[in-house]
Amino acid sequence: MPNMTYHERRGELETYFDRTAADAWSRLTSDAPVSRIRATVRAGRECMRATLLDWLPGDLRGRRLLDAGCGTGALAVEAARRGADVVAIDVAPTLINLARERTPADVGPGSILFLVGDMSDDLGHFDHVVAMDSLIHYRSPDVMALLAGVAARTSQSILFPDAPRTPALALMHTVGRLFPRGDRAPAIEPVRPHALHGLIGAEHGLTGWRIDRSERVACGFYTSQALELVRL
Repeated sequence: MPNMTYHERRGELETYFDRTAADAWSRLTSDAPVSRIRATVRAGRECMRATLLDWLPGDLRGRRLLDAGCGTGALAVEAARRGADVVAIDVAPTLINLARERTPADVGPGSILFLVGDMSDDLGHFDHVVAMDSLIHYRSPDVMALLAGVAARTSQSILFPDAPRTPALALMHTVGRLFPRGDRAPAIEPVRPHALHGLIGAEHGLTGWRIDRSERVACGFYTSQALELVRL
């Protein structure tokens, strides 16, 4: 469905993560044994999460942070440990329940508010927003609309990965379709880095923001480009 709307794609993702792949995603985000393909995805996600956390202040006391697409809550937990007041959202209720169950005892009560939702929901104002691997599933116009919407309610930085469109990655996606359906990740929407930079620069809702840091994370079947938007 090449012209899938934002709401159609959101529904597809909710179904996938909440039902179709709930058990597989639970294993992927734990230390349980996984296939070699998923092991590379796990390693890539861990590296991406570490990169995004490194771009956040080490001391987040007094800061409000939105973890958009929180999955099972690993990034939200680390942000809370730094003192942040975290709102963690995901479209999949099953993942939100897992995130609540996995929240360790050393994270203070009330430090993380887990909710079912996404970046289009108005959850108030934030100092920082992190959307790890949640925007890669949407078309560029929808991504710009989501970023513009959350930028109006964010004071310092927005961190997110995109799926870079490269010949090597395109070939990898083609090969990936040959694997059993259970080993496939949800469909993503690759975009050329220079095209994404142009879209960000042209988006009226992102006036007053600029791209600061950018870093490629590649590990087997995981390849994403981390971007940091900061308010001027």
